[in-house]
Amino acid sequence: MKKPSLMDPTDTFVDRHIGPRDTDLPDMLRMLGRASLDELTDAVIPEDIRLARPLDLGVPQGEGELLEELAGIASHNEGFRSFLGMGYHDCVTPKVIQRNVLENPGWYTQYTPYQPEISQGRLEALLNFQTMVSDLTALPLANASLLDEATAAAEAMTMCLAASRVSDQRMFVAEDCHPQTIAVIETRARALGIEIDVGPIDGLDLARRPAFAVLVQYPATDGRIRDYQPVAASAHAAGAWLVVATDVLALTLLRPPGEFGVDIAVGSAQRFGVPLGYGGPHAAFLAARDDFKRLLPGRLVGVSKDDRGRVAYRLALQTREQHIRRDKATSNICTAQVLLAILASMYAVYHGPAGLRRIARRVHGMTQMLAEGLRRLGWRVDDGPFFDTLRVRLGKDPAARVLAAAHRRCINLRDHGDGSLGISLDEATTADDLARLVSSFALDTPLELTFEELATPLADTDYEAPHARTSDFLAHEVFGRYRSEHEMLRYLDRLAAKDVSLARSMIPLGSCTMKLNGTSLMLPVTWPEFARLHPFAPPEQALGYEKLMRQLERWLCEITGFQAASLQPNSGAQGEYAGLLVIRAFYESRGDLGRDVCLIPTSAHGTNPASAVLAGLRVVPVACDARGNVDLADLEARAAEHAPRLAALMITYPSTHGVFEVSIRRICEIVHRSGGQVYLDGANLNAQVGLCRPGDYGADVCHLNLHKTFCIPHGGGGPGMGPIAVAEHLVPYLPGHPVIATGGERAIGPVSAAPFGSASILPISWAYIALMGERGLRKASQVAILNANYMARRLAPHYPILYTGQHDLVAHEFILDLRRFKESAGIAVDDVAKRLMDFGFHAPTMSWPVAGTMMIEPTESESREELDRYCDAMIAIREEIRAIEEGRIDRENNPLRRAPHTAESLVDEAWDRPYTREQGAFPAPWVRERKFWPPVGRIDHAWGDRNLQCTCPSVESFAGI
Repeated sequence: MKKPSLMDPTDTFVDRHIGPRDTDLPDMLRMLGRASLDELTDAVIPEDIRLARPLDLGVPQGEGELLEELAGIASHNEGFRSFLGMGYHDCVTPKVIQRNVLENPGWYTQYTPYQPEISQGRLEALLNFQTMVSDLTALPLANASLLDEATAAAEAMTMCLAASRVSDQRMFVAEDCHPQTIAVIETRARALGIEIDVGPIDGLDLARRPAFAVLVQYPATDGRIRDYQPVAASAHAAGAWLVVATDVLALTLLRPPGEFGVDIAVGSAQRFGVPLGYGGPHAAFLAARDDFKRLLPGRLVGVSKDDRGRVAYRLALQTREQHIRRDKATSNICTAQVLLAILASMYAVYHGPAGLRRIARRVHGMTQMLAEGLRRLGWRVDDGPFFDTLRVRLGKDPAARVLAAAHRRCINLRDHGDGSLGISLDEATTADDLARLVSSFALDTPLELTFEELATPLADTDYEAPHARTSDFLAHEVFGRYRSEHEMLRYLDRLAAKDVSLARSMIPLGSCTMKLNGTSLMLPVTWPEFARLHPFAPPEQALGYEKLMRQLERWLCEITGFQAASLQPNSGAQGEYAGLLVIRAFYESRGDLGRDVCLIPTSAHGTNPASAVLAGLRVVPVACDARGNVDLADLEARAAEHAPRLAALMITYPSTHGVFEVSIRRICEIVHRSGGQVYLDGANLNAQVGLCRPGDYGADVCHLNLHKTFCIPHGGGGPGMGPIAVAEHLVPYLPGHPVIATGGERAIGPVSAAPFGSASILPISWAYIALMGERGLRKASQVAILNANYMARRLAPHYPILYTGQHDLVAHEFILDLRRFKESAGIAVDDVAKRLMDFGFHAPTMSWPVAGTMMIEPTESESREELDRYCDAMIAIREEIRAIEEGRIDRENNPLRRAPHTAESLVDEAWDRPYTREQGAFPAPWVRERKFWPPVGRIDHAWGDRNLQCTCPSVESFAGI
């Protein structure tokens, strides 16, 4: 190891990221009977897959120099004003929301709200989002966000197919939908054997060519607003569903889809205060009629009550239901866009209905002014009505000259390719922008008009029937209460205080890797050079992003041992899906069209079989043995049985049972021998970086969860990123895009709306790798393994460890078996999870991959002190269970069954519990120093599902519960 030098930076990140101090390591290792980190990881990782050389990732950088370097890279992104539209618009993020949500670790380090009693803040914010979407679309049911508008439209397609009333597997898509939406739908449809008919909506004839669904854009991609009520009537008469992709800001002025017969509405909430970010992350939405509530993809927040009858929020109905369905699932959605949905909902709360209308009227009024100015210049502007987008007909030569003139003024316009140009205005448009736009179209000739005279006849910017909105929206009091910044700040702070995040305590979720999201990593996300770039800006204006992404791709390939990577998938499940499509394209290119079988171990993530089904594959399960490993005999048998049709094996490594299977090379060889490919689920890559590489031991493709291993925060359930890395023979098939050239020579279609997925959060992972360097990343993996084994060894005398690997060690996570307590004490895994809240902790992953268990992953970022506190809490809970088993505490009325203990319950004069208030609320001495009070008691999920309500409740509606 290199000796320290006077020239080394003093603000290195490695020792700030890794929790245990170097002085802690000897004692922790001694407990495991090991003398060093190298000795420990050599005992954990099979010898035949260990990395033979250090990764080529350089040395750790200082935080200051790193940020300077990144600022230099960002400066290569040119600050043009993009009026390109296509579902992406510049906007103004209220600073109170930017500072106190987007840049606040109390919000961005939260986990998915599967433990609702300690997630009430973000659940309320998500309910606000659902209410906002439901009100604006006039549809009764809206989910808690999806990945982007294009994939939301694809989800709507599969929903409609599942509920189809016609036999034809054909969907009609209007040609004036956004091009990326059409392309993503075509990608999804091709894998599922669905025919997509793209054409003019005026030519729709469902009697001649039946379809199970119709998709239209409202307003259309070229700005035109149509009356789709006749389309809805004709679709329903033919047994088809009508899906509308729409614009949330336009719906403040336009007749909402639910009022003219639409069944499903999708779109993006990006323009509600979420930065462009070169394509994401942004919160998409999906709203539907009640008929679809059991088919809704993603998550749905509902209203229920706690054990004291108070209003409480939780995930409703289909929470994780799609993954429980496994190969019967109609969606593989796992990561949502919770942080961005919260941002958009707070934008609506901040502005309220009147403020949103004012913004919409300003945008629409400016568009009318621009249209009139262009007409006076002699150009033909497509007839209205329109909202914010114009299509100007010029001819090939004048269009080229206007584009050049606009470029000189640092303006991007949309080139339709036929001599017409598109212009989309937005909330951030200024009078200067309008002047530069008109000057560009004037081709530098003197202007003989003023904006004052253009505005004179345009005072009224509302629409006439049938397009005008006449119904109210956002009438709930939450959208009218917080007009001042001071009150908004307090509301955001109150909600954040109701949640457990990494800013408060450890969240040791197996398979989810909740680690430090360092401040230096997060700062660049809101830099304007990264945040204000349109995803379809010309590539030469995004050279900073280009440099960063190419370097990140190279690093990810070095880490995984693969040849090339695609950054397009914007979630882990999207990475699974993209990787499988790449495998299918490889076989199709060779004429091997019959390979449609995907082998998946029974322990796999629920998204694995769901992704395989969406990729058009047939799932064949493979058994696991008594130690939790893949049953090699069963794998041999299944691979031989399906050899002529075998496409892939999906496997997670280390296994979902928390061990490095010693036979991973043989597993890959069995699959390859039968002609298949090996897809490696990268959820557990945090145990491998710098120690072993999937490409070296036989995998052909893997996805990488940047929101896990590479420090992009979970954001309360999203954003995420799931890029894929592939071996050389799969490189030509990496995903492409219809607007910005990317992907391989024989690229599959896009799997996400933006060419590079959620690009604005890629600087986080880039900075993490640069700050850690080879030495830091290797040590992080080693300490992740150490922390897990340290906790397992401390807890083993109190709880059985379900699976261990060689030398009785685990990988970076382990499973505690709680199943016997159900019989011995009447205590279920849920009771332990709720009791942990009284200690101020979030529960580990519950009942997965084995029902009645907890899977713990501490990560490398947690200090020894925090590990010990968590172990102490679990040991104390075990002693409470023992007291129940021995009859010293009542089997029904005890601290576990009555947990969590709220402050309100503690001051109740009618305390009816056979244990003290102190034992209930302060179960350990250190809790007094850092007490978190759960805002609600145990939630009644069954009541909430029987009385389903998924929008903000009024005081009156819950007065009687």
